[in-house]
Parts: sequence; C-alpha cells; structure tokens
Amino acid sequence: MDQISIFNETKHIINEELVLSLIKSVLTSEQKQGVELNVIFIDNQAIQTINRDYRGLDQPTDVISFAFCDSPSIIEYEYELLGDIYVSVEKAHEQAIEYGHSFDREIGFLTVHGMFHLLGYDHLIESDAKIMRQKEEGILNANRITKRE
Repeated sequence: MDQISIFNETKHIINEELVLSLIKSVLTSEQKQGVELNVIFIDNQAIQTINRDYRGLDQPTDVISFAFCDSPSIIEYEYELLGDIYVSVEKAHEQAIEYGHSFDREIGFLTVHGMFHLLGYDHLIESDAKIMRQKEEGILNANRITKRE
C-alpha cells in the first residue's frame, strides 16, 4: 500500500480524487508500489520562493519535484520515500486558459509530470523529453483526461 498525502495550501478547490487516481495510474504503469510522496498545492509567491531558493530562478513556475532518495539508503523504511511535488495553482489556472483546456486537465498534467520527475524521468534532452511526454499523455488518456474536455 502507498502513502500519498495531498495538501492544498490555497483557497482554490482541487479535485483530490483525480490527483490521487493519476498518481496511482503512474505508479501502476511504472510498476512501483509501497511508496510515500506528498503533493502540495501552493500559490505563485510560494513556488517562486522555492524556485529561487533551490533552482536559482527568481520567478514562479508551474511544478517543482524534489526526489527524497537519489541513492539507496542504509535505513529500511516501511515505504520507499519518493519525494514532494509542488504545484502552483495560479500557474495551473493561467496555463489552462492559455492552452484552452480545463483546470482539472492542467492540474492533472502537472501532477503526472511531477510524478515522472520523482521516478527519474527528465526532459533536458529531446529524446528523453519525447519519452516523458509519451508516458504523460498515456496516463492522461488512460484516465480520459483529454486536451479538449
């Protein structure tokens, strides 16, 4: 069983059932179980502070993932500690409008994107980006979260 915590630190309503369902879909697709992770929904000011402090970029971003364990631990835990995903709800609203799809779709995409980062995927080079995008779209499509809802 997984330990998944969702924290909404904003006044916006988040479809937590959707977020949880997408996380479980990613974990199933990647054959991961027994994991612990947090998804924290915050505003632009909070994510800008995180982005500045940890990435040296003094601007808001849409999602930031922090993997807990990049190397094996000598301590045995009940769960594999994956990490934290921070999502800017304000950025999600802006991008949903910009891309012409629903807020839920954007929150879903950002959550799935953050999950794949926690699992070691990245998009710094084109071939890796293509793999990551295919996996993201596969999860969204499997959950009937289309670009045009």
